[in-house]
Amino acid sequence: MKHSAVILLLLLTISCDRSYTPKPTGYIRVHYPEKEYRAFEQAEPYSFEVPVYARVEESRTKNAEPWWYNVRFPEYDGTVHLSYKQVDRNIDQLIEESRSLVYKHTSQADGILEIPYLDTAGRKYGILYELKGNVASSVQFFMTDSTEHFLRGSLYFRTTPNRDSLNPIIAFVQEDIEHMIETLEWN
Repeated sequence: MKHSAVILLLLLTISCDRSYTPKPTGYIRVHYPEKEYRAFEQAEPYSFEVPVYARVEESRTKNAEPWWYNVRFPEYDGTVHLSYKQVDRNIDQLIEESRSLVYKHTSQADGILEIPYLDTAGRKYGILYELKGNVASSVQFFMTDSTEHFLRGSLYFRTTPNRDSLNPIIAFVQEDIEHMIETLEWN
């Protein structure tokens, strides 16, 4: 009787599958509206098109200057912060400040891709920065005409950076940022 109990226990132990495979983390499904744009012409020195599902508000930060705006994407809790500066023989300084703000993320970024923009007919020159990895701001840019206008933008989400879960939303909003850049006009 003792031997049969031991054999039964041994058979039960051997027959059990000891490997455990955890389920992968799931992320909520995100709704992406159709791409549709409207003109934003409230800023005197510049204008561009914004998505109809975004809200544009004046920046209310304590250091805000004229023509600083926030393009909010409420469904994704994301904001593109826009800051404008008048160029007064300081274009090199403005570009370097913008670049240094991007490269402050180097310690967290897996990589930084610089995409140049050059539109001589529209007098638009600049760089779009794609920051890879779990960084606070994954897309930044600046645009200028090099003599009068300088516009800088940065995308932030009000959440802990997790590139895996934010990647589809970042890609969606980046298309809108690229559309804003392409439709930018200096007034």
